[in-house]
Amino acid sequence: MKFLKNAGVIAILLACLVVWILLPWYAVLALVVALALWLVLTRSGRLALEATRIGIASLPQRWGASSVIVVGIAGVVGVLVAMLAMGAGFEATLKQTGNDSTAIILRGGSQAETNSVITRDQVPLIGALAGIAKGADGRPAISPELSQVVNMVTRADHTDANAQLRGVGEAAWALRPQVKIVEGRRFNPGMRELVIGQGARKQYVDQQFNDLKPGSQIELANQIWTVVGFFASGDSHDSELWADGETLASTYRRNAYQSVTVQLDGKDGFKQLKAAMAADPRLKLDVDTTRHYYAKQSEGLSKFLRVLGIVIGSIMAVGAVFGALNTMYAAVAGRAREIATMRAIGFRGLPVVVAVMLETMLLALIGGLVGGAIAWLLFNGYSVSTLGNNFSQVMFQFKVSPDLLWNGIKWALGIGLIGGLFPALRAARLPVTEALRAA
Repeated sequence: MKFLKNAGVIAILLACLVVWILLPWYAVLALVVALALWLVLTRSGRLALEATRIGIASLPQRWGASSVIVVGIAGVVGVLVAMLAMGAGFEATLKQTGNDSTAIILRGGSQAETNSVITRDQVPLIGALAGIAKGADGRPAISPELSQVVNMVTRADHTDANAQLRGVGEAAWALRPQVKIVEGRRFNPGMRELVIGQGARKQYVDQQFNDLKPGSQIELANQIWTVVGFFASGDSHDSELWADGETLASTYRRNAYQSVTVQLDGKDGFKQLKAAMAADPRLKLDVDTTRHYYAKQSEGLSKFLRVLGIVIGSIMAVGAVFGALNTMYAAVAGRAREIATMRAIGFRGLPVVVAVMLETMLLALIGGLVGGAIAWLLFNGYSVSTLGNNFSQVMFQFKVSPDLLWNGIKWALGIGLIGGLFPALRAARLPVTEALRAA
């Protein structure tokens, strides 16, 4: 029966912790304001505030034990924020790649370019559809593209890794104005020349393990390709290598494309294009805005990283809670005479409970701030790579946002709340006479 009672209490505490973490900032602010008003305007609140001041004043004398709470919670917050920052960075990189004014066309049912096939005779049919804008030359603004996964040598450990080699034509540059050459020049049509994104440049080296620069030579498909330039786009294209589409097709003996990117004609362009494509039985193709397409590419990994971060953070949080419990139980035992004296001179149970919990949550807040600061200093902007849906490396940066830091602080305060509750109740129930005699 006692076990069931304890299990019920733990379940309630965990439910309260979940509710606390999910609270929006304005609800948290309302609770803080309500607590502050209670501390200032009521007699019990003022007594709790005085008891808290007494406890905080004695912290330097037991800082060694109190640091267990700070270090434990700092670890929880640091790991949690770092894991969530990884998912946020990957998601932000892919979401920045597309927009609502362009669309990408794939084979029906394809989830990514690597498993899509668009035949060459379908490209003119696509160009004739309604909803596609005209270019400066009066022709449909479309870019049929190839996507080839190639092996590149990594800078970190000189092992092979998958990179995405995109075969494009002149229209690709017009449809992606954010792609700018930052060093060297564009490739020439008909030549085995490469331009490389700045993210890929940081990730890879040539076969002799030398840094990539204009003039570097890379062997792909038993052919020598020359690096002629580097580009920056600020999105997932930074992880790619670009080459002339026809040259890439002949090298890899490809007679079809993987995708077609188009410029939409006004606000209703996407609806018109989708309707026209559905009406043509020769085109068993899917179309989506590039913004939505690239956002979908990040959903799986971002969700996995969020769940993993919460699971790891929860496991560490359990350890931090027990550390806080042990520390505060020891603090209550060590301050038995002090607490008993306060109880004897008129401090009731509620002010004592609130005082101990406020002390614990102050230590938790310090731990949360330290953990958040460490995560921001070490990981914000840190560049890593992972496999995307095209089975090629995508370079991105950790993104430690204010929202993630705020969530970390809420986790810290929630841990402090649970860790301080039972020691606070014990302090309030401490028999005055026994505590004074024991002292």
